[in-house]
Amino acid sequence: MSMRCISPWKADVMKFVRRMIVLLVLASAAPAVSVAVHAQEPTEQQGEFVPAESLPQRERVPAAPLLVGAYAFVLVALFAYVLSLSRRIGAVNADIGRLEGEIKRGSRA
Repeated sequence: MSMRCISPWKADVMKFVRRMIVLLVLASAAPAVSVAVHAQEPTEQQGEFVPAESLPQRERVPAAPLLVGAYAFVLVALFAYVLSLSRRIGAVNADIGRLEGEIKRGSRA
């Protein structure tokens, strides 16, 4: 079920916003992909298990910044979704009020 916009310019604005969101997601994922590719480059073959504590500092990936970034992204996306819903509900409420007014005026005539 597709949702029709009240006015034609809103459809264009929504398309633009969706494209910007996709662009931002792809742009923010690009550094993570390059880091992941760089981290997977084989160095020298290991013959046995090496505990993480004995690894050099350059081979450790800090988890805290990644976790905070993930939570921040989810919270921003959730806020944008709630904001979008509130605007849509406001438009629907305005239409309902307008239609109720037209019905009352039509029944009096």
